[in-house]
Amino acid sequence: MSNGNGRFTGKTAIITGAGSGIGRAAAVKLAREGANVALFDLKDERTKEAERELNAIREGCARAFDVDTSNPERVEKAVLEAVEIFGGIDIVFANAGINGVLAPIDEMKLEDWQKTLDINLNGTFLTIKYTIPHLKKRGQGSIIITSSVNGTREFTGFGMIAYSTTKAGQVGFAKMAALELAKFKIRVNVICPGAISTNIDQSTDVEGNIEKIAIPIEYPEGDQPLADGPGKPEEVADLVAFLASDESRHITGSQIFIDGAESLLR
Repeated sequence: MSNGNGRFTGKTAIITGAGSGIGRAAAVKLAREGANVALFDLKDERTKEAERELNAIREGCARAFDVDTSNPERVEKAVLEAVEIFGGIDIVFANAGINGVLAPIDEMKLEDWQKTLDINLNGTFLTIKYTIPHLKKRGQGSIIITSSVNGTREFTGFGMIAYSTTKAGQVGFAKMAALELAKFKIRVNVICPGAISTNIDQSTDVEGNIEKIAIPIEYPEGDQPLADGPGKPEEVADLVAFLASDESRHITGSQIFIDGAESLLR
């Protein structure tokens, strides 16, 4: 068990989508370096496992909250509870998201479009909206948003119109927020992962005839020049920890791609 000595000792992080994948890896990374972590996710067995894993690192450092990030009441309630338990907020990692329904534009149902926007884009807005007052009380803070290469540097994910729209929106939101919050010493950065080994594919539902809109593209053998396969959540977690730390104190409004140069081939 860690004694909690590290660059985040005495700090508290809120992480959405913390039960698995990038969110969970970031939670582990921050906890190992001394942070208390509020795990925001739908409270299923994966989230409970994440809570147990972190508390095995340092007893009492983590608490899981049952949060649907598209629901303002649940987000606000969880933020207030986290502040009451841990005493404040220093780091916010708005990471929760789904792929949602993949379909041609003319076949996509409005409710499927809306669900992806509600979770990915509205969820980012709500997470940051309700945490900003507590970051301001600290007099500083770091916000990191998970976007994607899709919709920002890559546009060949046929059928991913809703997902890619939310990812582009998150980049614009992050840059606007970075300027708005700079005078409060709150930094805002956005990361754009490529293919990473996570569970997000479980949130994908293909509907309609994607083949009719797909354009055949021949890619070079090996789609990630730096790796033999998808990146690892822990590699993204290292970037999140850097952006959360004082080592990145002069970085805000930045959009950082972490994809092993994959999107440069597209």
